Parts: sequence; structure tokens; C-alpha cells
Amino acid sequence: MASPFPGMDPYLEGELWQEFHDRLANQISAQLMPLLAPKYVALLAKRYVVDRPAVSLLDLPADQRVIYPDVNIAESPARLGELQAVYGTGITAPAVELISPLEESVPILSVEIRDVAQRRLVTVIEILSPVNKRGDGAREYLERRAELLRTQTHILEIDLIRRGNRIPLAGNLPPAPYYVFLSRFERRPYTAVWPVQLRDALPTLPVPLLPPDADVTLVLQRAVEACFTLVGYERLLDYAAPPPPPALAPEDVAWLDARLRAAGFRPAPG
Repeated sequence: MASPFPGMDPYLEGELWQEFHDRLANQISAQLMPLLAPKYVALLAKRYVVDRPAVSLLDLPADQRVIYPDVNIAESPARLGELQAVYGTGITAPAVELISPLEESVPILSVEIRDVAQRRLVTVIEILSPVNKRGDGAREYLERRAELLRTQTHILEIDLIRRGNRIPLAGNLPPAPYYVFLSRFERRPYTAVWPVQLRDALPTLPVPLLPPDADVTLVLQRAVEACFTLVGYERLLDYAAPPPPPALAPEDVAWLDARLRAAGFRPAPG
């Protein structure tokens, strides 16, 4: 069974995001590689971004301050007894121990199109993550982006995360939950924008190369579907619960519920 959604699955924006992010980068590279040969290659590039959740969460509205820790801890009667043992007799034991978000290095994969002859960086394909869209991580990303904009490198940015800040552009973005942005170096300062609605398939995109070579085509929807085929995310996502924040509009909630019922992930009404 595949995703019950025609395009981006909003449930992937939660605790499975990092896994999905890395899979998607791999699938994009695999899809492009035969189209680029023999002159170009699509390499995976990993860098680490320092995430400080305790600070970064202050950048978000209260209803979006959600952390997805690697481990969920719930207090059981046995655990409460352990707390009493830790704090000793004669001391009032705390009711619960909760996790303090700690600074961590988050791995980020991007796809780099390079020419084989000189290994020149031609196009960077960035898949934005929550860490790129808040606090220090957003500042780091925008500094890196500004450096690339001063070069002759094309930048293709895929934003499949509804929460957090969008990349700064002059003018108003068409309203949408997801976006793709393409900055061709010969078209700067202009950036092409693809708004992607929740109910639509993900777009088929141009990936520019060095002139006079023609663009190659990235079928983004095919890459996402390949991730589902490989991993089976539909077995891991909790479709009985609401999707991760921010909250959807009422009409999108009704549409989402109907899609999940039709796909058998929620019981039919009545």
C-alpha cells in the first residue's frame, strides 16, 4: 500500500521526518544520475547543523512549539517508585522527570550536481528541514544560501515542511502549505516559485546545468513514492491521530479525514 495522499504526506512532518529527508535525498540522486551521465553526477553531501531547541522554540508561536525527541518517556508506577528511591526517604519525590531539550548536531543531506571534468558545483538541491527554518539553524542556512547566490551555482530548494519560516523573497508567496524554489544563476535576482497544495501531486521540476546543456527533469512525486515503496511509511505513521502542527484549515481537515477513511486508515462513520 502507498501513501493515502496524492502528493506530500503531512504525517511525515513529525518524528519520521529525518528518516524521510535522507531517503528523499537518496531517491532524488538515484533518479537524476542516469539523466546526468556521462557529463555530470549527482552526489550526496552531508553537513551538520547545530540545533538548540530550547532557544529555537521561542521563535515559534505557542501552538507550534513541539519537540519530537528520539525517545518518548512515560512515567509508570515502577518508574515513580524508582524516583522515590533516587531521592531517598524523608524527601518529597518529584511527580515526574521530563526531558530538557539539549543542543544537538542534526545531519542534513543535500544533492550536489557536479560536472565530472572539473568537479565544479553546478546545482545544489536542498530539502529544507525544521532545523533550517528556526533559530540558529535558519540563520546558518540563510548565510549559506547568500554565499551560493553570489556564485554561478543554481539552487533548487524543496520545502515540504509547513511549520517554520520560509526563505526570504521580495513580494508575497501564493498561499500554499509546500513550496519549491529555483534560483538560476543567470536569472538572478529572480526566483521561480512552485506553490504545492495539500491535495495536489508534487511538481515535475527542471534541474538546470551548465550552459548550453539543457535542463534535466526531476519528477519529485516519483521520488516520494519510491521512498514509500522502499520503507512502507504507511505502516509506521499514526493516521488515527491529527497530523503534526501547525493545524490545517477546517476544509483540509475534512478532506484529509475523507482520504484516510477511503484508504482504510480510519473507520467509516456510523
